[in-house]
Amino acid sequence: MLVNGKWAEDWQPVQAKDDKGGFVRQISSFRNWVTPDGSAGPTGEAGFKAEAGRYHLYVALICPWASRTLIARKLKGLEEAVSLSVVEPALTDQGWRFGDYPGSNRDELNGATWLHELYTRAEPTFTGRATVPVLWDKQRGTIVSNESADILRMFDTGFGPLARPDYDLRPTDLAEAIDALNDRIYPRLNNGVYRAGFATTQIAYDEAFAEVFAMLDELEERLSDGRRFLFGDRFTETDIRLFVTLVRFDAAYHGLFKCNLRRIVDYAGLNAYLHRVIAIPGIRETVNLDHIKRGYYSVKALNPLRIVPNGPFLDWALG
Repeated sequence: MLVNGKWAEDWQPVQAKDDKGGFVRQISSFRNWVTPDGSAGPTGEAGFKAEAGRYHLYVALICPWASRTLIARKLKGLEEAVSLSVVEPALTDQGWRFGDYPGSNRDELNGATWLHELYTRAEPTFTGRATVPVLWDKQRGTIVSNESADILRMFDTGFGPLARPDYDLRPTDLAEAIDALNDRIYPRLNNGVYRAGFATTQIAYDEAFAEVFAMLDELEERLSDGRRFLFGDRFTETDIRLFVTLVRFDAAYHGLFKCNLRRIVDYAGLNAYLHRVIAIPGIRETVNLDHIKRGYYSVKALNPLRIVPNGPFLDWALG
């Protein structure tokens, strides 16, 4: 936690609670947008024009929010336009760290040891948590955005001809339906597993648990008509949002977060869907099961001894 630009206390998973003891997620602090001509986006200020090599993405492979952006970067062919740094999987007392753990790298761009150093470089008196993903502007030396939903959409439409047109992740004719389903899945499932895992009272846990499995049941029913993806044959940003939770569920949320009524492998439709999505060229490369397990099981509040389980066996991880 940063307070007025200074690291003030050891990293804690829960920074705020509601009146029932439920987990409350911090609101993203940087909400600027990259646009093809540098004009202002829906939030923030203008001046972030799409240019090859100007932007850098910081991610953690354990984090579903960061993985949203990593998948969009891959599908839109922006690997050359937007460079990348990956933090180590284990959460430390100072949060995310750059280093040499396999699959991670050092911050060659800014020379930071800790992710929170980037936040104070962008805003010297920053107060809040230093989260991933971070989209960094090399030209201005600041953070463009740390909101994964916004970065996902920037990668889809904000880079203009720099991005491949193969995937339109929020087509106009589906935009309203995409937004509506996003608004159902996020609180009940994407954030619902965190509300269960980090609940500080039984009632908060019970409510989150019920919503997680009600949403999974609803999605299982949605897929029961044989559709390939959530909106038929077209792969959209809602599929990305769902996939990043499903791919972590059996490995982390089922056990560590106590979402243990059923596993994804127990859902015929969702399990088949998970396999279809991970088979899309490029997506498997964004998933690192070792980072996922090592990262989640490094949370001392939930696993004080930080022992990482050997299981479960996940057949999608064999490809």
